[in-house]
Amino acid sequence: MVKYVDLPDIQFTAEEAAGILQNVITVYEVLTDQTLQPADPVRLFLSSLATIIVQQRVIINQTAKGNLLRYASGVGLDHMGAFQGSERLEAAAAITTLQFTLSIPLSSATGIPPGTRVGAQGGDGSIYFATADYMEIPPGATTRTVTAECSTAGSAGNGFLPGQINVLMDQLPFVQAVTNLTASSGGAAAETDDSFKQRIRTAPESYSTAGPQGAYEFWAKSTSAAIMDVHAYSPDDGKVTIVPLMIGGQIPGQDVLDAVAETLENRGIRPLTDQVTVMAPSPISYDTTLTYYISRSRAAEVSAIQAAVTAAAAAYQLWQRSKLGRDINPSELIARVMAAGALRVIATAPVYTLLDATQIAQDTPPTITYGGLADD
Repeated sequence: MVKYVDLPDIQFTAEEAAGILQNVITVYEVLTDQTLQPADPVRLFLSSLATIIVQQRVIINQTAKGNLLRYASGVGLDHMGAFQGSERLEAAAAITTLQFTLSIPLSSATGIPPGTRVGAQGGDGSIYFATADYMEIPPGATTRTVTAECSTAGSAGNGFLPGQINVLMDQLPFVQAVTNLTASSGGAAAETDDSFKQRIRTAPESYSTAGPQGAYEFWAKSTSAAIMDVHAYSPDDGKVTIVPLMIGGQIPGQDVLDAVAETLENRGIRPLTDQVTVMAPSPISYDTTLTYYISRSRAAEVSAIQAAVTAAAAAYQLWQRSKLGRDINPSELIARVMAAGALRVIATAPVYTLLDATQIAQDTPPTITYGGLADD
């Protein structure tokens, strides 16, 4: 698939102000057989008209470019997606698995209504999780699990560890305790333009139900705006493995994996003979250890450069974990630190490590040492 960076920029009409003004004046002088001096009132009037023409040319270019996927944005991009049957993914709420526990076994089934609210320990109730479906604890049993969604869409509900969501806000008879068994995850803001563009580009892959790689990856990404990258492959005949990655390089939890599996279970998506498995990527840990020096000629900028280097190291780690199978590349780290203002960089870690498409680099807190000023 052709990358946008490989395509030349396109301009549907000229926008150069000097050329447009000269063209307007030349046409007038030819038609009237007159020569306009710089201070001629007619020339000044034509200059004002040329300014309007330039503005119109800019609008024409912007409007025409908006019909191309590379330049489309906002509502225009939404309409372009609708043309191919794709919709921008709305903000997604974080999900988790809750376990309800009864005080004693009962002789009849105990129902847990949908929308039952459970808050986080120590929280003020502004963020809570509500059960997504009706659930029953069978007679004689005391526990059962159900999926719950955060009340607030977006990333606010992410990161609650198992056991932290345990405050039952809607009291139920005989329910003694409730707790989350999985870390909450999957919350994300509405799909960005860049992410939506990538899905629109791959939308034609979804038209086939023959099981192409691109179709599986398209539908897996369509599960949630929180899913940033997906790799689909076939380890054996009739078997398909899906590996999703969350925004920010986070490894998906079991709830997100189950949601992707449920999406792909649709008979209009999955061929009848395919056995689909959804699994988390394998984390490959690496260290970030470097020493950098600043040119003596930039001594007055030391504080600013130190802050920029720290930010560059953090940006490198985010870049490293933002794509499945991205090799651990110390050259990228050195380049970013140099661009931040360092004169010389000695990076002892990480070392170059080759990853496959089912693996994801996972960083540890960086060790950054400022070595002092050095001569150029």
